[in-house]
Amino acid sequence: MSYQLSKRSLSRLAGVDDKLVAVVKRAIEISQVDFMVLEGVRSKEQCMINYGKGRTAAQCSAKGVPAKYANPSAAKVTWLNNPFASKHCEGKAVDLVPYPVDWNDLKKFDLIAQAMLQAAKELGVPVRWGADWNNNGKPRERGESDSPHFEI
Repeated sequence: MSYQLSKRSLSRLAGVDDKLVAVVKRAIEISQVDFMVLEGVRSKEQCMINYGKGRTAAQCSAKGVPAKYANPSAAKVTWLNNPFASKHCEGKAVDLVPYPVDWNDLKKFDLIAQAMLQAAKELGVPVRWGADWNNNGKPRERGESDSPHFEI
């Protein structure tokens, strides 16, 4: 079965590196599951919102993030030391999720990764997956848990 990216997914690829966009577009053609682009380029404000999740006002302020973004009761969504170092900020990352969205179906995330890695290989674009940061082919072995994330 061949899937297509929706208009919304395509719009979320605006500003993303052309090579990564090509990989995503090829991946949807060969994927065994439908998926959508959740996020491409991330704004500075979104970086601050994400950094604030799971952190206190003092922790945020120490990294140059205004205290108003602190949300210590939320689950942490970034482990970066620098809140603005995400590859999303420079258009070098995308987050892809199964459609319809099911955060608990890791098999679908694995199938998306399989399509992305195959597409990247076909196109000669080095891609790293957030559930296998060390690229050893063993997802989530060291607690790697960013299954939607792909970056160049």
